[in-house]
Amino acid sequence: MKHYVASRTRPCRAFFADGLLFRVDDLLYSIARWLVVVLGLSMVGGTVLSWVRSPHWFIRGWDFPRVQIVGLAGLSAGLYAAFFSYNTWLEWVFIGLCAACAAWQFYRIFPYVPLAPEHVETTTRPADAPSSLRLVASNVLKDNEQHDRWLDVVRGADPDLILAVEVDETWDDMIEDALGEEYPFQVRQPQDNYYGMVLYSRLELIDPELRFIVQDDVPSVHTGVELRCGQRIYLHGVHPRPPEPLRDEDATARDAEVVIVGREIEGEAEGEQRPVIVAGDFNDVAWSHTSKLFQKVSRLLDPRKGRGFFNTFDARYPLLRFPLDHVFHSNHFKLINLELLPFVGSDHFPVSITLSYEPTAPVEQPEPEKSAGDEEEAQEKVERAAEENDEEKVMRNEGAHPQPQALAHPDPDQEPASPEDEDVRRP
Repeated sequence: MKHYVASRTRPCRAFFADGLLFRVDDLLYSIARWLVVVLGLSMVGGTVLSWVRSPHWFIRGWDFPRVQIVGLAGLSAGLYAAFFSYNTWLEWVFIGLCAACAAWQFYRIFPYVPLAPEHVETTTRPADAPSSLRLVASNVLKDNEQHDRWLDVVRGADPDLILAVEVDETWDDMIEDALGEEYPFQVRQPQDNYYGMVLYSRLELIDPELRFIVQDDVPSVHTGVELRCGQRIYLHGVHPRPPEPLRDEDATARDAEVVIVGREIEGEAEGEQRPVIVAGDFNDVAWSHTSKLFQKVSRLLDPRKGRGFFNTFDARYPLLRFPLDHVFHSNHFKLINLELLPFVGSDHFPVSITLSYEPTAPVEQPEPEKSAGDEEEAQEKVERAAEENDEEKVMRNEGAHPQPQALAHPDPDQEPASPEDEDVRRP
């Protein structure tokens, strides 16, 4: 039996299979070696690109696969060191770069692993307490025809509020027929462009607004909600358009919308701070630079930190999942429960969160801190969006409190405020 020993000119290429040692063919070996090199350099290059503050979709896309990059960069470093290295300095530079890439990416996602500190305290209050509420946020996928499956999952979660996006006329009619009586307080804006949005609530909605913050075909919902204990809280539902290769090639509109909502919340907090929840499909990962900027500007907490990734998209592919659906909240709330609901036929898993309003919670849960640089960057994002979209509307929405464009009432005979609001439905 022959033994192959690594040397300065040829690394060890011995493998064990079926009880026999064999030597890999030189061509296959070279192909495997270069594949590892290309994979590792791709992960390093993507990591460097993610440092660039360009809004272009290709640059921003590298914010997403940080978990995958940790695994692939680490795998590249390990495989090359074990099977392909000739112990040259250049090769060790490559191995070191891959290892550093994996380490840096792990640092970025570490706040969301269960070993990290929890940013939101878990309460001991029961889920049915008068000061609690349960919210389900779900991207239903407009083309999804598994309506009954979605209804079964949502009914099983038994939420107080349901925020659904990508709702068209078909979905809107189905939800109204099935849940309208149980959830009489509604804001409904079905659309055929994958950006329709509806909000159904058992709890009374106070002065609900339907707004188009940056783009004329991308709505958002903003409303007060009265808890069973009588406390009023405020809910913002968003679903900004993501950057993509064929249309809206950069993230300007998406980033500006969440920043505007965040700055509005901050402006409200300059007086008497209000309990706030922001939920929806952000089309951005929790650990992106923009998501972190939003948290600093709004001073909201992320209940996932220290508890897990809670990857919602893509529900159909286990190895390519990212946390795109978020629920952020002010430090007036403690967490009762946070979970992903079962598959509903959509490319997103629904998120269910149960929160407890506790006036003493802010003392125990400090807000994220914002720097002067964060404020400057937020202003730049808003100004860039104003240049590319309706400048008057964007700047009017920026930090403002516009009058409602559409209200929701539990009165089935209530008509829209104007005939132009044909897409705005009322129960």
